[in-house]
Amino acid sequence: MTQSVNRVVLAFSGGLDTSVILKWLQQTYNCEVVTFTADLGQGEELEPARAKAQMMGVKPEHIFIDDLREEFVKDYVFPMMRANAVYEGTYLLGTSIARPLIAKRQIEIAKMVGADAVSHGATGKGNDQVRFELGYYALDPDVKVIAPWREWDLTSRTKLIEFAETHQIPVSKDKRGEAPFSTDANMLHTSSEGKVLEDPWDEVPDYVYSRTNHPEDAPDTPEYITIDFERGDGVAINGEGMSPATLLEKLNEYGKTHGIGRLDLVENRFVGMKSRGMYETPGGTIYHIAHRGIEQLTLDRGAAHLKDELAPRYAELIYNGLWFSPEREMLQAAIDHSQARVTGTVRLKLYKGNAWVVGRKSPFSLYSEKVVTFEDDAGAYDQKDAEGFIKLNALRLRLLGRRGA
Repeated sequence: MTQSVNRVVLAFSGGLDTSVILKWLQQTYNCEVVTFTADLGQGEELEPARAKAQMMGVKPEHIFIDDLREEFVKDYVFPMMRANAVYEGTYLLGTSIARPLIAKRQIEIAKMVGADAVSHGATGKGNDQVRFELGYYALDPDVKVIAPWREWDLTSRTKLIEFAETHQIPVSKDKRGEAPFSTDANMLHTSSEGKVLEDPWDEVPDYVYSRTNHPEDAPDTPEYITIDFERGDGVAINGEGMSPATLLEKLNEYGKTHGIGRLDLVENRFVGMKSRGMYETPGGTIYHIAHRGIEQLTLDRGAAHLKDELAPRYAELIYNGLWFSPEREMLQAAIDHSQARVTGTVRLKLYKGNAWVVGRKSPFSLYSEKVVTFEDDAGAYDQKDAEGFIKLNALRLRLLGRRGA
C-alpha cells in the first residue's frame, strides 16, 4: 500500500520516462503533480515540456521552468573547478555537479507550493538516485521521496511505450523501439551510456558525439586564446569580460570547433558496479587546463601539493552526491582560501582535440626569473646552500646504509 501523498514535485524533462512517471504518480498516489524543468544550458527547447505537462493535467501555476544557467556555473561549476576536481583521474563530473542544484530547487518549489513529496526519474542502478536523494534529505530531512524506477513494474523501454500509448501520452518517433543509447546534457557536458556503448571493447561510434567535432576534422591551423582569472574564477576570454555562464558557453564553442573534451571511460559507480560512458566536456576541459596553468604561477608548492591531495577526495564527494555535506563545505573553505591570489592570464593553444597552456602571467606570480636563471643570477641564489640541504635530507638514508638496512 502506498503512503498517502497530497502533492509531489517531479523533476520533469518532458521526455518519455518522466512523462510516464507523471501519469504513474497521478494514478498510483492519486496526488497532484507539480513539474519542475531546469534550464542548465542543455541546448534543448524547454517550452514543449510546459505544453506536455499542461496536456497531462498539471495546473499552469504548477509548471516551473527555471533558467538556472548562471547559478549553475557560478555556484556549482566554478567552485568545483577551483578545486581541480577530477573523478578517477579523468572525469570532470558534468552530470554529478548538476544534481545538487536540481535537488535544491525542487525542495524550494516543494516548500512554495506546499508539496509533501518530491520525485525523480533516475533508475535504481545508477548514481543519480543517490545524488538527488542525498540532496533532498540534506535540505529537508523529513521530505517524502518517490523513486518510481524502484517501485513500478515498467522494467523496459517497450513497457514504458506501451504504458504511454495506453494513456495517450505522446511518444516521439525516435523513442519508439530500443534507443541506441541514453544521454544527459547540461552546459558543462553531455554524457552518453547504454546499448551501443555497453561493450567496453567496442569503439564509441562517431554518431554518439554531439558536442564536439571529430578531432581529425578539426581545423588544420591552431587557434590561440587567453583566459583571465580573478581569485580562481574565469572572468574574461581574449580580454572581453563575461559572466560565468557566458564564459563557459564561449569555451564550449572553441572546444566544439577543435574537437576538445572527449572521454571514453569505464568508471566505478557509487552503487558498486562498473559502467562505460562517453563524456564530452569541451569548454570545461579547456577551463580546467587553464585554471591549473594560472595556479602554476601563483600557488606556493605546499598549497599546490595539498590541493592535489584534496582534489580526488573532493571529486569523490561530488560524484557520490555529498555536495551538501559538512566535509565538502570544509574542503571548499580551504580551497577558496588558496585562491585568494590565483589571478592572472593564461594563453592556450587549441588544436585537433588538445588544449595546451603556452603562456601565463600574474601580478601575484611566485616565479622568479632572477632566481631560476641559468645565467649569472648576481647572488640571488647561493648554490653552496644546496650542499647542506642535500646532506640533511640524506642523513637518515646514510644512517640506514651504514646499518646495512
